[in-house]
Amino acid sequence: MLQRARDLAQTAYERLLERELSDAPSHVAVIQDGNRRYAREQGADTTAGYTEGAETTEALLHWCDELAVDEVTLYTFSTENFDRPKEQQEHLFDLIERKLRAFADTDRVHDNEVRIRAIGETERLPERVRDAIDYAESRTACYDRLQLNVALAYGGRAELLGATRDIARAVDDGELDPESVDADTIEGRLYEGPTRDVDLIVRTGGDERTSNFLPWHAKGNEAAVYFCAPYWPEFRKIDFLRAIRTYEHRAESWRRTRARRALTLVRALGPEASQARRILGRFRDALTRQEREAVEDDVDVVAD
Repeated sequence: MLQRARDLAQTAYERLLERELSDAPSHVAVIQDGNRRYAREQGADTTAGYTEGAETTEALLHWCDELAVDEVTLYTFSTENFDRPKEQQEHLFDLIERKLRAFADTDRVHDNEVRIRAIGETERLPERVRDAIDYAESRTACYDRLQLNVALAYGGRAELLGATRDIARAVDDGELDPESVDADTIEGRLYEGPTRDVDLIVRTGGDERTSNFLPWHAKGNEAAVYFCAPYWPEFRKIDFLRAIRTYEHRAESWRRTRARRALTLVRALGPEASQARRILGRFRDALTRQEREAVEDDVDVVAD
């Protein structure tokens, strides 16, 4: 009876959160942390945590489809994971291979038109995993509704270093003018995969750090970050909805900052009243009523 009451309360709270949300992020990146700790607390072998965590990953893709998220990037195997015991690595490789093939064959992936891509130094992975990557990518290559990037043998600093070395070689060979190097030049040499900047990073397991994950796509975009205590196998839809609420609050804060900067610019424009009104119009919805009235008064005074 008590458990049923808890389930009903959780369902009601999920529905409340869903009604409150109005703007889902376009690109969500997830650090799936806590699988081993979860298994130890359950008294199970650590590899069992990864198996249960894979079930949470499947559920996450369903939630993202429900909320119209366009792109998901999963931190599945980092370059640092190569330092783990051999038997743990082999279990992870077996699980990754199995799940990639299963995802590529499941009806849900095809019904939801999910395109699977691997990003990272995939050449470092065992042949069986590389074969599974090729299989999943080829099976879903024609889709574009939801992009799923699986970060394998991935490290953010290694990605940026690789791009920097490519640019340095191009400059040294005379193929690239140093003065022409810009953000697009760097972005064109990053791992092929993410198609847009990251809006929200989610990390489970209690640690509050982003662990070298997508520094170019996330930090440059000032992505919202949501840290939560549940281990990845325990992560629920209600936790995901809370993460999106954090993103919405971050986006609203960003809009208000832009609006206040625009307000300052309006006041500094002096006689350029017509342009001032155009700038104000772009951001008026992010200002409070008092702020809008104050700016409009300033513009009217200038116009007079």
